[in-house]
Amino acid sequence: MLACTLTLTLLTLTGCSQPSTLQEIRNEGVLHVITRVAPSIYYEGRNGPTGYDYELVKLFAEELGVELRLRVADDNTDVLSVLSRDFAHIGLAGLSAQPLFERQFKALPTGIEAQSVVVYNRDLERPEALEDLIGQTLHLVSDSNHEYQLQALTGAVPDILWEVHPGLDAAGILARVETGEVSYAVVSSNELELNHVFFPQVKQAFALGDATELAWLFPANQDDSLVNAAKTFFEKVTADGTVAQLSERFYGHLDHLNYVGARTFMHHVENRLPDYKALFMDNASVFNMDWRLLAAIGYQESHWRPNAVSPTGVRGLMMLTRNTANYIGINNRLDPEESIQGGAKYFRMVHERIPERIAEPDRTWFALASYNVGYGHLEDARKLTEGAGKNPDRWMDVKEFLPLLAQKEWYKKTRFGYARGHEPVLYVQNIRRYYDVLARMMESTEDIAAATDSPFVGIEQGSSGDQADGLSAEGADMRASLPSELGIIPPTL
Repeated sequence: MLACTLTLTLLTLTGCSQPSTLQEIRNEGVLHVITRVAPSIYYEGRNGPTGYDYELVKLFAEELGVELRLRVADDNTDVLSVLSRDFAHIGLAGLSAQPLFERQFKALPTGIEAQSVVVYNRDLERPEALEDLIGQTLHLVSDSNHEYQLQALTGAVPDILWEVHPGLDAAGILARVETGEVSYAVVSSNELELNHVFFPQVKQAFALGDATELAWLFPANQDDSLVNAAKTFFEKVTADGTVAQLSERFYGHLDHLNYVGARTFMHHVENRLPDYKALFMDNASVFNMDWRLLAAIGYQESHWRPNAVSPTGVRGLMMLTRNTANYIGINNRLDPEESIQGGAKYFRMVHERIPERIAEPDRTWFALASYNVGYGHLEDARKLTEGAGKNPDRWMDVKEFLPLLAQKEWYKKTRFGYARGHEPVLYVQNIRRYYDVLARMMESTEDIAAATDSPFVGIEQGSSGDQADGLSAEGADMRASLPSELGIIPPTL
């Protein structure tokens, strides 16, 4: 009997114990992730899958040395259901940690903070607090942070009513506030930032509580090995600036167009852009650009007015100077075809001057700044950035120093001297926002087929190719064939 007991003990100690979650993942070579479509989490861009959370989880899979296998759910209800059944290792749902989750999920903050905010149609009087909404109904998506916060507030304001819409996402809720179909709603502040320009009739009223960090969710019955590995990963990418860079990439340009600016832009997309769209597409193709980036530059320059003239003498739809026009061989700056051709040609030249070691999309943002303020002033700002111990090849660092070129104590240290350094920062930010709107509006098959492979000039982004095969691969286990009743679909790649 003693011998049998010792044998069983030895077997347990020498390899018959259950492997950890992390070891299972490495043994299979696959990290299974469930998500939903949202600009803040995951979506199919022109170059394949992207989104703040997606880019992070892709890096995490690379850190683990395994394939990322992503599945897309209809909404958070499905994401949580998949996780609770242990059909995925990680869930990306855009949710914060909640007391209700403690028995079902483990949560790991991702670096993005958000609040639940009340929004309303601007034709209505602005509510200042929940008490102003007694007798009204708040509308919200299902399985969100909002319902939990409203439940917590009903003790103080017991007569608040709300309605959950399982079939809608944040954009669907905002669209109904925009049209007046519903008067009041609650959405996440980060999703409002990413969508607000599309819904200028929507206004923010007040927040339901303090901002909290959004989190990745893990099944509660997993051991802590994967969560601990993810925690170590986040510490690393936070320390090396990756998180800050991703935050800049997805959120750094979202100082909203104001109401008038957003309405004006959407009006011009409908009424002016069609007259010049073919010219933007044709010339962008010639100079290996995304036509929507070229169109965004044109809108920033002239609001797509071919006869635009500034007091300083720049003219035309792309607002070329006389010297620039002569340099690139443009005879008539007021001719829209010549102007757009000249703008595309000049931007390509400016872009090629930016050092190749600078990764996209930063290289394009530097090129935009150079297009606006001049290459010499941009180099001055990059040298100031480097002198301060920051990264001169990273836009999020250099944009802090460009405005200093307007201050004597700083520009006297530079080669090219004074510049209105705030202007290129705003210029880049505006064009990024216009591009985002055009990219989301112009996703027809015709547009995609006509444009080039990259949303920025001359690049191949890592968010596509290298992971595409892994994402589309079919697994043999139950995670790879998720229940059809949950509405799970594979990403379209």
